[in-house]
Amino acid sequence: MYDRFVAVAEQAAREAGNLILDKIGKATVVGEKTSNVDLVTEVDKQSEAVIRTELLAAFPEHKILGEEGVAPGSQASAEALSKSLSAEYLWIVDPIDGTTNFVHGFPVCTVSIALVHKEEVIAGVIYDPFRDEMFSAKRNGGATLNGEPIAVSDEETLDVSLLATGFPGDKQWARAVNLRGINALSPVCRNIRAAGSAALHLAYVASGRLSGFWEIDLNAWDLAAGSLLVQEAGGMVTDTEGEPYTLHVRHIAASNGKIHSPLIHILQQADATGIR
Repeated sequence: MYDRFVAVAEQAAREAGNLILDKIGKATVVGEKTSNVDLVTEVDKQSEAVIRTELLAAFPEHKILGEEGVAPGSQASAEALSKSLSAEYLWIVDPIDGTTNFVHGFPVCTVSIALVHKEEVIAGVIYDPFRDEMFSAKRNGGATLNGEPIAVSDEETLDVSLLATGFPGDKQWARAVNLRGINALSPVCRNIRAAGSAALHLAYVASGRLSGFWEIDLNAWDLAAGSLLVQEAGGMVTDTEGEPYTLHVRHIAASNGKIHSPLIHILQQADATGIR
């Protein structure tokens, strides 16, 4: 059954990815969510509709939690997730992860789709339409890139590690917290990247292209599929204090496992975990 879940999710992600390819840089911004860097376009809504159609055609009894059906803000996101988790099978969907990139024509946007069974992510896909790269994972079934197995990197220390993070939409609090983490980690790691898609960062940790990733104040649809990818590729996913990942985690740390403890330690020392 897991194979069918993944196959349907991959098909839905490809359909949405085709829409992204066709509309990048041409979309109309129809609103701002938490700030002027947290955008939504008509294509976000169209992409989510495409995904919903594909998923419900295959699994009409399943429920779907999509980003575009949730009110702006951290509290609204957390409440929507809590209400949705009563469903036995719940798809968690980000139709365009990297909408700001999408609006500006910057070709780093992904589709992220995860399936949750009784609050555990059991299948997930992240699709990068610009590189035609499909990252897929099944619970206890490993992770793949375009059908080939992937694994996390083997860096053992931060000084040779390439990390990634982001710039949260909440400029009043979360961005300042994340900047403290950047300031603390940049002198001790090889370098830091910020591509503008948390899902893609997680896929890159899973595939060994990044040693680790952290970010403050993300939502379940940003993290669910990528968290499974990292775990199934042999990596570690926790909150920024090192506690085990659950769907309720909003402050994420993911790595190859070998650098996880020092990564968490530095975030804690810098008061950059976001956990109050």
